[in-house]
Amino acid sequence: MEVEEEVKQIIDEVKELHDSAASFISSSSQQELSLRQKASAVDSSIRRLHSTIVSNKNLDPKLLEEDLHRARCMLVDGETSSFLPSKPQGRFVRMFCGPVNVRALRKDVQLKVKEEYNRYRDKTALLFLFFPATLLILRSYYWGGCLPAFPVQLYEAWLLFLYAGLAMRENILRANGSDIRPWWLYHHYCAMAMALVSLTWEIKGQPNCVQKQRGVHLFLQWAMMQGVAMLLQNRYQRQRLYTRIALGKAKRMDVVWGETAGVDGQLWLLCPILFILQVFEAYVGLLLLRKTVTGVVNEWQVYFSHSRGIVFNGSIPGDGLWDSSGSDGSWELHKYSRDTDGKVKS
Repeated sequence: MEVEEEVKQIIDEVKELHDSAASFISSSSQQELSLRQKASAVDSSIRRLHSTIVSNKNLDPKLLEEDLHRARCMLVDGETSSFLPSKPQGRFVRMFCGPVNVRALRKDVQLKVKEEYNRYRDKTALLFLFFPATLLILRSYYWGGCLPAFPVQLYEAWLLFLYAGLAMRENILRANGSDIRPWWLYHHYCAMAMALVSLTWEIKGQPNCVQKQRGVHLFLQWAMMQGVAMLLQNRYQRQRLYTRIALGKAKRMDVVWGETAGVDGQLWLLCPILFILQVFEAYVGLLLLRKTVTGVVNEWQVYFSHSRGIVFNGSIPGDGLWDSSGSDGSWELHKYSRDTDGKVKS
């Protein structure tokens, strides 16, 4: 009988707990709706006041704009940002996750997503250098100058996984308030398509293995250069972003965009590497396109992939060094400036 009474007591406690949880969710939902309405109204008021200050020539805009900017930073970069209208989720996320909300309500969870994205980029930059270097070393000292098909296709499969992971994480970051440009996402979609096409490319062996695999060899050399550039680029972008956040020119959820805050001399190393990388990729594309036209290589994958290498050239030259600046959307190269080198007082 004691066991039966204990079971009944547990059932009553579970029912009471269920009712309390349902009541809490209902009240919190109502409070959340109220906060969303207030946050949206305040955001609209800030935008309206900013337009009024800009258009009214009788007002001194400097002090008023600073106050409005400070208020907007508190609104969009604090806990209140979770209650502002979010950007629509892209088709890529909906295709894999369905119509679910991937936006976190708590700011610490959003920042955790950003930290994981930065770690993912750092790890993949190392793998981007290590993977092709290993293939080239094995080709020279173990495989007799002829790459087997499976390791190369495994590398292409990893590239597909890499770009799919980047696209997914960046879509989620964008939904959580990061200022990630749409063209950067489209760039990764194109890279995914190229990796998928490359997976169907037949890797031919003997005879004349060196000539047949010339394009693969050059691509792996380019990938090693890309790995070095990615490592330098991640460091450059991280330093730039920290300074911009401290100066109040970027939100904590932003990742790579805006003015430069690189260290002295860093751009002198990074810029040449990035532009040499683009020229080398265009050279590989032209070389294989010529082989396709002359009939040396007749696979459609070669023509498709390396025509893209010439026209699109992998990415906009100097990814992360170029940015859409100003209201006209024009592209400008981030100029190195010493005005952000000093320590920012908190």
